[in-house]
Parts: sequence; C-alpha cells; structure tokens
Amino acid sequence: MASINQILEDFEYLEEWEDRYRYVIELGKALPDLPESDKTADNKVRGCASQVWLVTQPDGSPDPVLNLRGDSDAHIVRGLVAIVLAIYSGKRASEIVKLDALGVFRSIGMIEHLSAQRANGLRSMVNRIQAEAASRVAA
Repeated sequence: MASINQILEDFEYLEEWEDRYRYVIELGKALPDLPESDKTADNKVRGCASQVWLVTQPDGSPDPVLNLRGDSDAHIVRGLVAIVLAIYSGKRASEIVKLDALGVFRSIGMIEHLSAQRANGLRSMVNRIQAEAASRVAA
C-alpha cells in the first residue's frame, strides 16, 4: 500500500481530474481484499451510499496503534478507503484524533470533485475512525 506522502506526491504530478480519478481507482485495486467474514454489520460504515467496511485492530497498548483494514463495493470509494487507511493506519490513537484527514482531501482538491453522496460517505469513514480512536484514548 502507498504511503500518504507518496499519494500526495503522485497527486501533484497528475494535473487532469480524469487522471486523478484513475489513480484513486488504482489505489483501490491495490487495496487487499477484506475477507467476507469481516464484512459484517458491525464493520459496515453508516452514511455511505456504497457499502464500506472498516476493521480496526488495536495493538493492546495504553495508547494503542490502530491498524486499519477496509473495503468497498465501489471502485472509486475503494480508492478513497485506501487513502483514508494511508492517512490513519499504523498510528497511535492519540495521533489519529489530531489528524485532519478531510484537510488532506481538501489539499488535493478531492472534496470538491466528489459527489455529495461520496463526500458524505468520506466524512462518515473519517468520523468513525476518529470516534474509535477517541474512545481508545479515553479508555
């Protein structure tokens, strides 16, 4: 999986939005498939027009590192999942609550190029991860 720094660098070189969309789809294709056993109601993200699942695996420490996995049934959304995972996965819960993922998407111009439904779904993914991190920091 590409790092968020690599993704941001790649976006700088892609000037046309058609190319950027293709890149996002390619990121989604590179995302490892989520096993069917993880595609449960508990892992499903509410508020997404497409089906999206996120799985959080904390490492068990007091300020846990959260390893995230995700999937979607829509190509572009799967790419958005890949970017969200690149931003958040492998970071401590206390770091995640301070990260502005939507700001990252704004910085590459992605928010204004998403349909309203996809933008709402993206917000739902970010809110869910932020809430999970916050609950682990509070615990």
